[in-house]
Amino acid sequence: MYYVYLIQCEDKSIYTGITTDLKRRFQEHKDKKGGHYTSAHKVKKILRAEKYRTRSKALKREAEIKSWRREKKLKLVKGN
Repeated sequence: MYYVYLIQCEDKSIYTGITTDLKRRFQEHKDKKGGHYTSAHKVKKILRAEKYRTRSKALKREAEIKSWRREKKLKLVKGN
């Protein structure tokens, strides 16, 4: 199982990523071992996570979400 996740950072920015272990990956971000962006923009909380059976589908969804403007990401989080 793969997860596409959106994390809110302390500066209110939204980070989107993919993982097979959501709990571990979030902890890596919190420990500043999860990538350059989240190391510089302290993570606050997981806003949304979606499950996918294949890596390919998860990567496509991640790319789709990353192409969106902030407003559309916030609508996704709110369920609109």
